[in-house]
Amino acid sequence: MEATEILREEHRVPERVLASLEAAADRLKAGEPIHSDVFIMAADFIKGFADGCHHKKEEGVLFPAMQAAGIPSQGRPIGVMLAEHEQGRQLTAAMRAAADKLAAGDVTASEQVVKNALQYVALLRQHIAKEDTVLFPMADRAIPGPAQAEVTEAFDHVEHEETGQGVHEHFLALADSIEREVAR
Repeated sequence: MEATEILREEHRVPERVLASLEAAADRLKAGEPIHSDVFIMAADFIKGFADGCHHKKEEGVLFPAMQAAGIPSQGRPIGVMLAEHEQGRQLTAAMRAAADKLAAGDVTASEQVVKNALQYVALLRQHIAKEDTVLFPMADRAIPGPAQAEVTEAFDHVEHEETGQGVHEHFLALADSIEREVAR
């Protein structure tokens, strides 16, 4: 399996969380009951899976391989992806902080929860689309075959050595929990 195919497949999990997060934010915005834990779990998922697993592979392995193949890190496309990763981190932190306030009984925080959640959903949907349709095909063309195998091997190292055994499965289960909670 090509390294970029691994990343594409991983995108399908956050897309599930994004759909749940959007539904939860829409419900909260409409004044419907939704437990603040949904937003806290989503923030944990984003921090752990997106940053801890997925972005670690992109930022620590794929992007350097693309740079070694002659694609500059400044500007498009790598620089844009890195800036969007950082923007996502900021939105997630703001959503988490507001969700913690909401969980502590501050109902005025719901507006910030909704705002940051929906901005994150919009950002990540277009980010994933750009990676799937522009960045990853570019990487496939630029990175030579032997280097592709090295990238895939390095992804495996990130998955099993750096993030730890069972971490990926933990976040898949968390995605399931988020979906179930929102479906109630």
